Amino acid sequence: MRARHFLIASFIFFGCLWTLSAQNAPSKYEAKIDSLMNLMTLEEKIGQTVMYGGGWAKTGPFVNTDYEKYIREGSVGAMLNVYTSKATRDLQKIAVENTRLGIPLLFGYDVIHGHRTIFPINLALSGSWDPELVELTSRIAAEEASAEGLHWTFAPMLDIARDPRWGRISEGAGEDVYLTNVLAKSYVKGFQGDDLSKNNTILACAKHFVGYGAAQAGRDYHTVSMGEDELRNVYLPPFKAAVDAGVETFMTAFNELNGVPATGNKLIFRDILRNEWDFKGFVVSDYTAINELIPHGFAKDSLDAARLAMLAGVDMDMMGHVYRKNLKKLIEEGEVSEDLVNESCRKILSAKFKLGLFEDPYRYSDEKRQQETIYKPQFLKAARDAAAASSVLLKNDGNALPLEKSATIALIGPLAKDEYHINGNWGGAGDRKGKSVSIYEGLQEYLEDSQMLYAKGCELEKDDESGFQEAIDVAKKADVVLLVMGESYHMSGEAASRTDIRIPGIQPKLIKKIREAVPNKKIVLLLMNGRPLDLSEEIGQVDAILEAWYPGTMGGSGVADVLFGVYNPSAKLTVTFPRNVGQIPIYYNMKNTGRPIPESNPKQDYKSNYIDSPNTPLFVFGHGLSYTTFQYSGLTLSSAHIGFNDTLTARVSITNTGNYDGHEVVQLYIHDKVGSITRPVKELKGFQKIFLKKRESKIVTFNISVEDLKFYNNNMEYVAEAGEFEIAIAPSSDFKFKHLFTLE
Repeated sequence: MRARHFLIASFIFFGCLWTLSAQNAPSKYEAKIDSLMNLMTLEEKIGQTVMYGGGWAKTGPFVNTDYEKYIREGSVGAMLNVYTSKATRDLQKIAVENTRLGIPLLFGYDVIHGHRTIFPINLALSGSWDPELVELTSRIAAEEASAEGLHWTFAPMLDIARDPRWGRISEGAGEDVYLTNVLAKSYVKGFQGDDLSKNNTILACAKHFVGYGAAQAGRDYHTVSMGEDELRNVYLPPFKAAVDAGVETFMTAFNELNGVPATGNKLIFRDILRNEWDFKGFVVSDYTAINELIPHGFAKDSLDAARLAMLAGVDMDMMGHVYRKNLKKLIEEGEVSEDLVNESCRKILSAKFKLGLFEDPYRYSDEKRQQETIYKPQFLKAARDAAAASSVLLKNDGNALPLEKSATIALIGPLAKDEYHINGNWGGAGDRKGKSVSIYEGLQEYLEDSQMLYAKGCELEKDDESGFQEAIDVAKKADVVLLVMGESYHMSGEAASRTDIRIPGIQPKLIKKIREAVPNKKIVLLLMNGRPLDLSEEIGQVDAILEAWYPGTMGGSGVADVLFGVYNPSAKLTVTFPRNVGQIPIYYNMKNTGRPIPESNPKQDYKSNYIDSPNTPLFVFGHGLSYTTFQYSGLTLSSAHIGFNDTLTARVSITNTGNYDGHEVVQLYIHDKVGSITRPVKELKGFQKIFLKKRESKIVTFNISVEDLKFYNNNMEYVAEAGEFEIAIAPSSDFKFKHLFTLE
């Protein structure tokens, strides 16, 4: 009884301390963490480094009975895949009211491109080239997720990805470092807001650290090997941008990096992330990634895996059981210092303080707020706008788009009426069949039923051609044919690598048959997919191609806005579309060789080219058409020479020369002509998205400082080097440099 009274008194005492605002600087609650840790046993400290997961049954979320037992023992610090205000409150009550010290749980979930309201996949959102839109979608996701009891998302994914065979290319911002850096900050700010103590913010998690997007052969979880110059100049910068933006957590990558699995890699976590970048938050493993050190051939057993991960700087074990089972033994045997566990525990407790969970453990678990928040009309409006802003017009011969509202449309394809795949992979808690708006439903807002002739034609992956004739008959009766085709959502994302990146199944055959049946009619191909596709055959068979990716909950409405010209398409590609899989990896900012192909003779022998294909892609990075046209003219530089302390100003005039108002993404590229290590043929160094009414002109200005010209040299020094630089301001990466300046 005395012990119980002591614990109650202690709980009341710490309750008073915990009421301090979580927004206080770390120094103002470190003393409280110290006091709490003085009360904690080693087992309870280890418990904070453990994450277990829930599941989802027909009646709602559930938790394995063993995991619930561990919560009661104080052996779990965080839970995965448990959401809704009731489910999180019920579990939090166990942790707070039925454990010795009442330390609250963290609840995490993959809120990747929306929680309930699903936005376009991240690769699509990056194509908007709109950091404010990315921040807004992340803010809405945080609002909904936090209203359902979640404190933490495993996003953003900041892996540079240059291989469309890799399914997880869909989760990132594409192939460019500069753009990913910018969007990394938008994601972090959107999720975390300006004050984590507010109950509508959640912890962001920068993943996957590091190099995951460079997996060999585009195969998920595969090996990564690269020089330190590529690591520092390409793959690390987005993560540094996230640290600078204040990201609170990091996640390990599944891949090995130069012979050492990332989850056991001391160089990247302790040396770079903590010591070099001074990251103060905590690191969580990916799902069972610590266990996977064993099949990697890096750890001999789970005891060894736990040792290696903790020594490397991994603070929390997601679903692996290895920390809970092995850390105490490792400490007792002197293999791991207890100080390391204390350090990890402190970081995790710090995050909980920042979120205000010690002040009110149930502040995120409010059923009334949940009901009032999810699927708000303004959230759905934002999702519709995002779907429109993320759709890329790849081709538009003969002004096949926009569609006429008076036309009869043949709507054909396995995704035309789809409400399931449209949310894409990592569709969060979105209602795929209840809330999602199909393309068919989106068109109904603009057309009478008599104007819409529908035929499914075929399935996404089956070889059944029995629906071909109906589709052909429908096409013959219509003014315009709209084909809605692409991938099923599980064909991209994690564990969804493909060696054949053409439109799957017999869909290409149906396209060909319809073109043969209606050779003189306009055919529009609307694509829903999670990666760049090989469209080398389709490009010659259709008049227009609109890349809608997976556009999310309001995808049908947003895409229809583009199809009918209510929204003038403005998105541009953030990843290169190859002509065929043999060109992969292919990206705009490659290096030159000692034998570059001459522009005057691209087929010249003994040059760095193919004998069966051009080097050039089908669609370049930055490509995207509009219903209007834009003219670039009069590029001027403030000086032909700048010093290391100077700023160069570049100006260009942009004129809307067409008949529609519209947005244009103006892109700044620079080429360092000679370096102590070879430099890419061009690099994006700035962009601006502007709006111009028809016939309107604007002067767009970019300021370039020495910081924009820096890179890591062979000594891993971050420097700018004197010399000549080429510069261009263009609508895409497809241009020739004509202007120079010198840094001296």
